[in-house]
Amino acid sequence: MQTTLKSKVAFDGTGLHTGAPVTVVLHPASANTGIVFRRVDLADKPELLAKWDRVIVSPLNTRLTNEDGVTVSTIEHLMAALSGCGVHNVIVDIDGPEVPILDGSAATFVRGIVNVGLTRLSAQLRAIEILKDVSVSDGPAFAQLSPSTSLQIDFAIDFADAAIGKQHKTLNMANGTFVRELCDSRTFCRSADVDAMRANGLALGGTMENAVVVDGATVLTPGGLRHADEAVRHKMLDALGDLYTAGAPILGRYTGTRSGHALTNRLLHALFSDSSACRWVNCDAKIAARLPGVGVSVADLHAVA
Repeated sequence: MQTTLKSKVAFDGTGLHTGAPVTVVLHPASANTGIVFRRVDLADKPELLAKWDRVIVSPLNTRLTNEDGVTVSTIEHLMAALSGCGVHNVIVDIDGPEVPILDGSAATFVRGIVNVGLTRLSAQLRAIEILKDVSVSDGPAFAQLSPSTSLQIDFAIDFADAAIGKQHKTLNMANGTFVRELCDSRTFCRSADVDAMRANGLALGGTMENAVVVDGATVLTPGGLRHADEAVRHKMLDALGDLYTAGAPILGRYTGTRSGHALTNRLLHALFSDSSACRWVNCDAKIAARLPGVGVSVADLHAVA
């Protein structure tokens, strides 16, 4: 069945790119609501549905817009937490234009969600089953969705900085995998890129406490890495969040090579432009057991660094 939160949960922090303080409150929602952001700092409290066709292409984050041009940006870590914890319906009240970066990962969102718990609603869950390969590319960057009985993510990255280098990881996202393996992996950047981003009005809220910063072979962030392959794990986290803008859990294999937010969104556009590429399926217990978030427990949360 579809789910929502048992009670509301709030998060306070700073926007990564705006540098502005912001509060997010997740509220329980009725069946078939989906993930809806509500800008409570604006007079009419406009709503933005977290769907692939309402995403503005951006290389550094995922940004939603509505028909009036109202936006909410950097939604990907929260979306990953909702997907990875199996939350299908929620109203996200936000008092600014950007979701807080917190520690640069999705772990704080996950802790809040797991601590309040979920409730089942009286409506059947539906998933999107991938029926054939769909792919997009941009130079060396590549993203593909392929048929699979569960959501699998296969990701490869290649950075010149030796602190990152080449990394590759594949995970089946069922049975709490996201919470145990990915949710604490932080966003990362090269030291050389920081000044350029800030000159363009970006990363104004970025600090060593909410991002992994590398310079060549050196990790500048105090405490170092949480995982030797934290960078590719974070790219997988981002991909899970961006894929959740499909509007439902996906039964398929995502393969990404140097892929990012914009390319994953292009992939969803390609998927839904081909009526033979996927189908909606009603989830019985057997199918549901293979979805992200099903089976997540407090024990999974305790495994997070």
